[in-house]
Amino acid sequence: MILALDQGTTSSRSLLVGRDGRIAAVSQRATTQSYPEPGWVEQDALALWQAQLATARETLAQTGGAATVAAIGISNQRETTVVWERASGTPVAPAIVWQDRRTTDVCRRLSDSGAGAQVRERTGLVIDPYFTATKLSWILERIPDGPGRARRGELAGGTIDSWLVWNLTGGRLHVTDATNASRTLLYDIRRGVWDDELLELFGVPRELLPTVVDSSGIIGTSEPALFGRALPIAALCGDQQASLFGHGCDSAGQAKVTYGTGCFLLAHTGATPVASTHGLLSTVALQRDGRRTYALEGSAFVGGAAVGWLRDALGVVASPAEASELAARLGAGEGGFFAPALAGLGAPHWDPAARGAFFDLQLGVTRAHLARAVLEGLALQVADLVTAAAADAGLAPAALRVDGGASVSDPLLQFQADVLGVPVVRAAEPESTALGAAFLAGLACGFWRDAAEIGELRGSGRRFEPDPAVDRDALLARWRRAVAAVRQFAAG
Repeated sequence: MILALDQGTTSSRSLLVGRDGRIAAVSQRATTQSYPEPGWVEQDALALWQAQLATARETLAQTGGAATVAAIGISNQRETTVVWERASGTPVAPAIVWQDRRTTDVCRRLSDSGAGAQVRERTGLVIDPYFTATKLSWILERIPDGPGRARRGELAGGTIDSWLVWNLTGGRLHVTDATNASRTLLYDIRRGVWDDELLELFGVPRELLPTVVDSSGIIGTSEPALFGRALPIAALCGDQQASLFGHGCDSAGQAKVTYGTGCFLLAHTGATPVASTHGLLSTVALQRDGRRTYALEGSAFVGGAAVGWLRDALGVVASPAEASELAARLGAGEGGFFAPALAGLGAPHWDPAARGAFFDLQLGVTRAHLARAVLEGLALQVADLVTAAAADAGLAPAALRVDGGASVSDPLLQFQADVLGVPVVRAAEPESTALGAAFLAGLACGFWRDAAEIGELRGSGRRFEPDPAVDRDALLARWRRAVAAVRQFAAG
């Protein structure tokens, strides 16, 4: 079997996947975030590793141990940043999570200096706190002689995949793959290298960074003591790109959306990166045998997290299932409008100052209206992303493939189909991200012959057809007014 490690924002999961593509065992542990100041989001990197290791061991214990494992595949939350001491393996500071906004002012100054065009041309990204570079420099600047220690090779830094591999190999390997590298603001996605001018711009010493490797390929082996024998590590991939491959979206024009903590669209563009003029990002979809393919990406920072906010912060619902049940009592657009800018607006607006808001509140508003508005807000964000991708690439998906925790909501997916005007197909297996990592590892070690064999293993879940009676244009027009209002309010 293939052991897939999926280190996400809110949980660490491990799965064993058999030759038939089915999950034979799974273990999951929740991971926590802390918010020490407004706009700051941190995690304990050691706790993330310990949770991931524990779930891997628990999964192996369900099936007879490591003797059955052909290889390990890893998918990870992207952009979340760790810096640690090479000698001790100890983090020098908490991990800064991708949602963190503490470097907003730094990013604004860099953008105002005129650096945005160069950064966009080489990385496919915009200068934003979302990405890794300013997180790395922020940490280095706040520890004694941080930049000097990094230049002397005393520190290692990178994204969660690098941190996991460092620990899996006992500090023998400091690597990342091209998909994660392409989310740092430091990597030239066309040349496939760390860019010297960008390293200088963001103040990140090259000596700190990992070696960039293929997303699918054997890079080394785990320490024997961890699982009872050394296991090949055969795939590294950012979670959204792993999900794209897990869905079978491996050719231009295919697209998927993951409704996770945020909402993430990836639209495959083939062997050539497409420069977006509609607020999306160009990113690496995959690298195999040194060859990269690309995708357009749109990231909305708050997705399923908005449902968690309804439950945990407001007490409006007891569970995501209750939010879906309440929303099903109302029709499209009957819940008012919710702009889910609880951590700023991501693509295509890129407005870190924007904040969330409900619109059209009246005395008759109930919990059902709030639940419906929040779910529809997620779908309307995604509609913006799909529209932008179609305008950039000239390719509109014939159907949108979806996964992630919130994709279990039928009202959400029906509304998504309604506002897009195309069918929405829910993944047959909700663990598309972990499956993508498993498939990539299996290809690297010969567990499966080729992508065609893997394609025969994939199924599809329920298909949601758009309702022609829904007035898409009116809904989208009201949505745009809501977005404009929260941006204007934040701007003063």
